[in-house]
Amino acid sequence: MNRNLILAPALAAALAVAGCSNMTASQQSTLSGAGIGTAAGVAVGAITGDWAWAAAGAAIGAGAGYLTEQERQRQAAAQQRAFNEGVQAGKQQASK
Repeated sequence: MNRNLILAPALAAALAVAGCSNMTASQQSTLSGAGIGTAAGVAVGAITGDWAWAAAGAAIGAGAGYLTEQERQRQAAAQQRAFNEGVQAGKQQASK
């Protein structure tokens, strides 16, 4: 019985991850955050006996994953802008 309780979620997780190959970076980050949050919530739920922690962990993790990816994209865009401005400044300096 315990073997089936472990095998079923593992199989479901493997099937879910197999469908992630064509996800955007934001979707992957959100899913990863939800998975990590769920794992943390399950651990807390196992200790406290209150399994609502798993759902809360999933929600918090998904939000954190999404926000992390948005910040990563914002920083990459800022770095690209700074690089382009530096290239333009270098071209202007070289033409003088």
